[in-house]
Amino acid sequence: MNDGGVQIHVNGRQVTVAAHDTDMTLAEFFHERMDLTGTKVCCGIGVCRACTVGTRNRPDALMEKTLACTTIVSAIASQHIYTVEGLAEGSTLSELQQGFLESFSFQCGYCTPGFLMAASAMLDHLRQYRIDTDELDAMIETWVCGNLCRCTGYVKYIAAIRKVALLQIKGGA
Repeated sequence: MNDGGVQIHVNGRQVTVAAHDTDMTLAEFFHERMDLTGTKVCCGIGVCRACTVGTRNRPDALMEKTLACTTIVSAIASQHIYTVEGLAEGSTLSELQQGFLESFSFQCGYCTPGFLMAASAMLDHLRQYRIDTDELDAMIETWVCGNLCRCTGYVKYIAAIRKVALLQIKGGA
């Protein structure tokens, strides 16, 4: 781009970011410029991880976790970013979202998008790197242990993630 702006891809859509917006955090950009308000900001310094989104440096790369409250747009130029709004297909929830609902995983729901995106990145890695079921709890801990829930819903979040991951491991999906 000529004006110093950048291109990013958000939930599969190419987005042109104007130069004056490239120093915004991802969370600010999603909320203020794209009307994507599912990504939550709580602590604002990357500790609680409520703002977790998924990123890929190219479409076929594995999804990584990225903190939207501390990552500025210019730092992820040309990358592919996935927010909680991109998990469902139309009105059909993703398997993980459905698992969260069925397990009654959340109370207030504020931290839920961060847990969903961290777990989505984990499931993406699980598709690539097969593990034995006895290694699953350690993998879940690695991927979502840092996400904070003020309502202390950890047991139900982990149960839902475990259930979906086990189906993926057994189904080979």
